[in-house]
Amino acid sequence: MSQLEYLHSCNKRRKRSSADQRVFRFKSFCEPGYPTQFDGPFWKNVRALLEFGHMESIHSTNGMISWSFQLEVHRHRPDHRVFLFVIEEPIETSNYLYCKHCRYIGWGQHMICNMKYHFVVPSKETAAMASTCLSCQGNCCADGTILAARCGTKSCSLVELEGHTLHGVFHCNGFGHLLCVNGLEMNSDLTGHQVMDFWDRICTGLRARKVSLTDISQKKGMDLRLLHGLAYGGPWFSRWDYKFGRGSFGVTESMYQKSIQALQNIPLCLLFHHLSPSDNYLPIIYSRYQALSEHSLITLSDLFHFMLELRSRLPKETAPSELFNPGILLETSCRWSPKRVEMATRVIVESLKRAEPKWVSRQEVRDAARVYIGDTGLLDFVLKSLGNHVVGKYLVRRSLNPVTKVLEYCLEDMSISHDHNLMLRESKSNMMAVTRAQLAKDIMYLYKSTLKERKAISGSGSTILIASRVILDSKHLVKEFNYQQNLPPRNKFSIGEGLVDLFCTLQLKDKQIMQPYENVKVKGSMMIEELKREVEKCFKDVYYGMKGLVIQSIVNVNANETDFVCGVIEEGKDIIFEAGFIGDVNGNELGNGPLMQRWNVYELGNYCHNQGYGCIDCACGAKEDDGERMVACDICEVWQHTRCVRIPNNEEVPRIFLCDRCEQDIILSPSLIM
Repeated sequence: MSQLEYLHSCNKRRKRSSADQRVFRFKSFCEPGYPTQFDGPFWKNVRALLEFGHMESIHSTNGMISWSFQLEVHRHRPDHRVFLFVIEEPIETSNYLYCKHCRYIGWGQHMICNMKYHFVVPSKETAAMASTCLSCQGNCCADGTILAARCGTKSCSLVELEGHTLHGVFHCNGFGHLLCVNGLEMNSDLTGHQVMDFWDRICTGLRARKVSLTDISQKKGMDLRLLHGLAYGGPWFSRWDYKFGRGSFGVTESMYQKSIQALQNIPLCLLFHHLSPSDNYLPIIYSRYQALSEHSLITLSDLFHFMLELRSRLPKETAPSELFNPGILLETSCRWSPKRVEMATRVIVESLKRAEPKWVSRQEVRDAARVYIGDTGLLDFVLKSLGNHVVGKYLVRRSLNPVTKVLEYCLEDMSISHDHNLMLRESKSNMMAVTRAQLAKDIMYLYKSTLKERKAISGSGSTILIASRVILDSKHLVKEFNYQQNLPPRNKFSIGEGLVDLFCTLQLKDKQIMQPYENVKVKGSMMIEELKREVEKCFKDVYYGMKGLVIQSIVNVNANETDFVCGVIEEGKDIIFEAGFIGDVNGNELGNGPLMQRWNVYELGNYCHNQGYGCIDCACGAKEDDGERMVACDICEVWQHTRCVRIPNNEEVPRIFLCDRCEQDIILSPSLIM
C-alpha cells in the first residue's frame, strides 16, 4: 500500500470514529490479541495498531500525522484516563536526518529509516499544550507565533515538548529509544513502574528489536544508576531487562561489572575505619538498621539493599504505634488488637528476662509464653515482629544459630550500657521506630558521605570514588527483543505451509555488509527470483536512500532463480544479498538515490560531533561519539572530551584550543610560530 493510499484509508477511518473514540484498558494494552494480533515485522504491526486509533490531524506540522488512544487506568474509576499519542514522522520532511541517539548507543552503521514513530503519554502540564497543538491543525504560522501565544511554547510539534510522562521513538525497522519516563514525583497520574510496564508491553507487542535509553534519572539529588547498582547490582531499569549498552569516556562493560562488584563487596568495618574519625553519624546509621535487620549487614551493598527494601514496608504517613515501647510495626490488617499484642510482648520479654543472659531458642520462648497466652497464632506473630527491636529498656536480639540453624533470642539491657556513647543513646531512642522521612534522610546521608564526597582518604575510599565514576559513566542502556532466537525449532518447511521468517541484509559492491538485518516474511512456495524482488521491496519500504536498489544475487546461498525457497533456505537463516543501485558509478556511489554519497544512507553519515567533521581520538580511549561534551583541536581537528582535557563543565570551551600533541609539536618546532 502506498503512503497516499494509507493516508486516505486512515482519513476515512477518522471520519467513522471521530464521534465516539474507543476506550482501551491501560493494563492490557498491546498484550497478545489486544487490540489486535501482531504477527508481522515492527512497521506493519504499528500500522495495524494505528487502525484502532483516533486520527487527530493529517495536516500536522512538518507533515507529521498523529493518532490518539484513550486508556482507562482503573476500571472502577472511569475518570482516571490517560491518552497515548502516536505521531508518525516521515524522514523526508523531518528537521533531523540523522539520529543522535543511534550514534550515542553505537548504531551509527544502521541505515536511515523512512519513518519514525513517536509514542507519547503527556503529563498534566503537557496535556494542555498537546490539546492546543492538535487543535491547531497545522494552521499556525511557519515560525509558530500563533501557537507560542496560545500555549506558551516555541514549538508546534508535540514531539518537541518536554516533561511528558512517557516519550519513546521508534525507527520503522524496530530499533527505538526511550527518551523520557516521569512518575508521580513529576506530577504524573502514573507511577514510574506503571509507565515502564506500559512501555515494555508496547515494545514486546509490536515486536521491537532493540531499545536504548540514557539513564540520567535522579531522586533527591541521588543518581539512581549508582544507588541501585550498589544495592541490586544493576540500574533501576534492569527490572525490565535493560543492560549495559555503551559506556562514555571509554568505559567498557567489563570495567562496569568490575566496578559494581568492587562497590558491593566493600566491608562496612573497613569503610567506617576510614570515615568514622571524622563522621560519628555513620556508625549510628549502621546500628539503627542492623537492629532492624534479621541478617547481618556486612558489606556496603547489604546496608543499602536493606534500607531500600525497608522503605516499601514502612507506613506512608503515620509513624509506627508505640505501645509499651514494643517496637513492633503493627500492620493495619493485623487481626489482634494493640492491647493483646502489648500483653503478649510483655509475657515474652519477661520469659527472656528469666533466661538472661543466655540465648534461648524460639521454641523455648514460645513454650514459656504459652503458660499465660493460649493463642499460639498471636505468639508467632509477636515473635516474628519482635526480633531486633527495643522494648522498654531492653533490646530484643534475634539470631540464627549457625550450628543448629534454629532462631534464638536474648535480651540486652540498654540501661547499663555506656550512656556517654553516642551510638547507644541514638539506638535507644530511634531503633523503636523508623519513619519514611528518617529513612530517606539516612539514605541520603549515607549516599553522600560514602559515594559522592571526595575526601582525602586512601584504600577503600579511593576505590569507591573510582568505581562510582565508572558507574556514572555507564548510562547508555539497551534491551534486546531477540525474536530470531524465539522462532519455533524448525529447520525445514514445506510448500504448503504459511509465512516463514528470514533475516536479510545487503552487501554492496565494495563487500560492505549493511546493518541491521531485516526480518522478511515470505511463503515457502516462493521462487528465488520472487524472493529477491520481495526483499528489494521491503528495503525500499523501510529504508531511506534505497530508491533504485537492485538485488543481483544471494551471497551465502547456492540457488538458481527458479528454485523454491523451501528447498534451499532454512527458516530463520541470515541471508546476504549482493545489491547495487541503478546508475552506480564504479559501484561506489548512488547515482539514482535521493543523495549522491553513500554514507548518507547511514545514521552516522559524515557526522563527528555537534559542530563539524573530523575524527574522535580521546585520551580516555573513546573513538566514537558518546554524547558527552567535546572540543576539537584547531590544528589537527581531532575531537576530545572536555573533561579529559581538563575543561570544567561550568566553563565555556575556549575559542582557540590546541590538543597536547599539537601544542608539544609547536614547542619543539619554534619555526612554526615565527
